[in-house]
Amino acid sequence: MKPIVEIAAKLGLTPEQLELYGHDKAKVDPAVVPAGEAAGKLILTTAMTPTPAGEGKTTTAIGLVDALNLIGKKAAAALREPSLGPVFGMKGGATGGGKARVVPGEDINLHFTGDMHAITSAHNLLAAMVENRLHFDGCMGLLDGRKVVWKRALDMNDRALREIIIGLEDTYGGFARESGFDITAASEIMAVLCLSRDPADLKDRLGRMVVGFGLDAKPVTAGALNAVGAMAALLRDALRPNLVQTLEGAPAFIHGGPFANIAHGTNSVIATNLALRLADYVVTECGFGSDLGAEKFFDIVVRTGGVPVPAAVVLVATIRSLKYHGGVKLDALKNEHVEAMEKGFENLQAHVDIIRRFGLPVVVALNRFPTDTNAESEAFSALARKNGLRYAESDVFGSGGRGGVALAGEVLAAISSDPSDFHDLYPLEASFTEKIETIAREVYGADRVVLESRAKKSLKRFEDSGFGGLAVCVAKTQYSLSDDAKLLGRPKGFPLTVTDLSVSAGAGFIVARCGDIMTMPGMPKSPAAERIDVTEEGEITGILG
Repeated sequence: MKPIVEIAAKLGLTPEQLELYGHDKAKVDPAVVPAGEAAGKLILTTAMTPTPAGEGKTTTAIGLVDALNLIGKKAAAALREPSLGPVFGMKGGATGGGKARVVPGEDINLHFTGDMHAITSAHNLLAAMVENRLHFDGCMGLLDGRKVVWKRALDMNDRALREIIIGLEDTYGGFARESGFDITAASEIMAVLCLSRDPADLKDRLGRMVVGFGLDAKPVTAGALNAVGAMAALLRDALRPNLVQTLEGAPAFIHGGPFANIAHGTNSVIATNLALRLADYVVTECGFGSDLGAEKFFDIVVRTGGVPVPAAVVLVATIRSLKYHGGVKLDALKNEHVEAMEKGFENLQAHVDIIRRFGLPVVVALNRFPTDTNAESEAFSALARKNGLRYAESDVFGSGGRGGVALAGEVLAAISSDPSDFHDLYPLEASFTEKIETIAREVYGADRVVLESRAKKSLKRFEDSGFGGLAVCVAKTQYSLSDDAKLLGRPKGFPLTVTDLSVSAGAGFIVARCGDIMTMPGMPKSPAAERIDVTEEGEITGILG
């Protein structure tokens, strides 16, 4: 690794503009960077519906940055930082792979610069202030103790904390009730931090967060509890983007990490905007497939006004995922199966259509794996040409930036020559029902929306409370375009069932929950934590594979 001051110099940043965390990490306060319009072009990386192992979206995004720099462009990455829960759980490290990684990998995957801990602390401070108000006012004061919705947060997978009973200690008149823990990446404070444009916007959004409801059924906010200032103090440093580097020495801002199935799933607006002021091309990513990540990026993140509309979208596909959506079981994906791959192509086409629905140029990146056969690759190329797709094969995992040069060329060609006519999916003035129906029909392919009784009650309460102008963030499985993980390929004519809704007023959206979506994951039978260790020399092993 090069000293981070050398990486910063590539962006025109001086050592005085950095807050160093050792020699290889630094925070950058956007306030010390000369103000001005973001001149860079934004490239959004998304994917087709993934297999449980993922299709290499982060790896592709990092490799594309290296490739752009390799061909003489001034490019930087703006990516999410990993959550400790997945790192020690099933997913493992999340800093790219092979020769397309951001470093120092172990630091980024673990405590990094403390952002996750600051968000966890701010979340739990607000929870403590809620309890303090209940203690002194009673459960029938400003807050109705039966209608508190603010839980606790912990950045670790722990299924035992999903549902808990609190307030059993009655020495001081405790009020026992049900509560639970969300993983930090699912905290609304994480979403708020990543959507805020500056410290003032952060405080405004923190103040709008709903912690519960009063006896009059009206929402009670963090602002009403006078909690904003203290939370902002805890988040002061966390609001500043983190600068690291790729293996090939390209600048990379790693900042924020909201989950994509229950939040908007992209890195911070501040980091992306800062990168666009310093580089000519900025590659960012969104969580899971385009049905979850890209739709939310367009309908939630772009609406903040903090980032521009992407100049192009890279859609990551893999032959193994195509075969998976063509009916091949997970344990047989290494075997050649051209017919199944051709059948699964309809899932990829659905994601291309989603991007085109928003009016943006799209480039398909076929992320190559060693098990891909020549017959499968040739069949994919034939299908791509037949369907008029702009595409390129990518091997950034095995070859770094050199393996992404063809992809970089196609992306630049798309930016310069493909038509772009961005438009929102729905107006914010529409009703919640209309917004959900539009997403279900035009993005997922559903033919109707079914609102269960609990969801109907929540919708009415939110509209009566003045939240009707918020965007919609659908929480559903990432393994299907539908809300049923077993419906692979390109399902059509299915109902999207909304079981309940919650409000994230600070973030600026309501969450429509479809199916059993968990905000506190559990560990698998054999978690990654069992394979992580520290050598006698102090080297951490097992995180990066």
